[in-house]
Amino acid sequence: MKKFLLFMLPLMLLASCSSDDAPDNETPVIDPVLTGEDLIVCNEGNWQSDNGQLSYYNAATGELTNQWFRSTNGTKLGDTPNDILQVNDTLIAIAVNWSNIIQYIHPDGTACGATENVPNNRRMCSDGTFLYITSYAHKCGDKTFEKGYVAKIDIRTKEVVATCEVGWEPEAVKLYDGRLYVCNTGGYAFSENHEYETTIEVVDAKTMQSLRKIDTGCINLYGEASQAGQYLCINSCGDYYSVKPHTIVFDCKTETFRTYDFPCTYNTTDGEKFYTVGSEFSYDTGEYIYYLKTINPTDGTVTDGILCDAITEKLRSLVSPYEIYMSPYTGNIYFTDAKSYATAGYLYGYRPDGTPVFAEQKVYINPAHIIALPKYE
Repeated sequence: MKKFLLFMLPLMLLASCSSDDAPDNETPVIDPVLTGEDLIVCNEGNWQSDNGQLSYYNAATGELTNQWFRSTNGTKLGDTPNDILQVNDTLIAIAVNWSNIIQYIHPDGTACGATENVPNNRRMCSDGTFLYITSYAHKCGDKTFEKGYVAKIDIRTKEVVATCEVGWEPEAVKLYDGRLYVCNTGGYAFSENHEYETTIEVVDAKTMQSLRKIDTGCINLYGEASQAGQYLCINSCGDYYSVKPHTIVFDCKTETFRTYDFPCTYNTTDGEKFYTVGSEFSYDTGEYIYYLKTINPTDGTVTDGILCDAITEKLRSLVSPYEIYMSPYTGNIYFTDAKSYATAGYLYGYRPDGTPVFAEQKVYINPAHIIALPKYE
């Protein structure tokens, strides 16, 4: 009994100290409250016209500012920006394809550097330390490639630290469990001496060595790709003649996939499901056919429409849908209509229940990419 009491005494004293010594006036930690979100819209402009622009929507004031990059920095953004990515809380990257640069800005729009040795750059992903970007080009600095490549950029220095050759004209690149998944297109097959690609290339993100190619059986894996955990939603746009477009839902964990007989040209995710606007174009008819689908990647089921009737009907009314984006902060869904591809397009925003976030906003030519900037108090 004596040994038991001696053993318990230190524990009782410890419990007493941990309770009595806690400060009474300690300020409790209060989590920030999300109050809304601003938007950055990346307008591609017209190819070789050097008229790419950023538009900024301020939710607090309801004002939209076109030529936001130019008004902030006193210079043009460049020719055909084709991707925008928030790397971390203080850095946003913009792939400016035909200007052959990756432009970096702070969330307030201030330019803060550029990477200039990744020409014909396309799509990006990041782990917060490195930026990974695909390129159609055959050069990166003093390195040459037969096909396209992925470049790895240290975001602290903005310098390319490694590259990996992949397939012809690679597009989307996504990161899962230390591996990059690259969508090869072969998109120049109509003008160059090679075939369309059908593969997703797996690259070790640390060593930047290609591990394997996975043949999807679908050609020209072109455009955006969304990621919901282990799943990717990938567009195969076909050859615009006899080979029809498809959608591929790829499981990065098992490296298996399902295919569907409709395109997902523009797609987004809420982290669980994919929401897709597919654009099927035929040079034979000169016509577009649009598909609005929701895909559950865990069981493979597909339903027509997106979120609710109001949003689905609004999307169906667009002349030329050009982007769809679901905010990871509010769950609001935003999309654009390019209209004629030579005049200003429009931006729309809806809550998941189908009520508008704002009235339609006139942006710029070919509004193609959107990111949300959350606001807290």
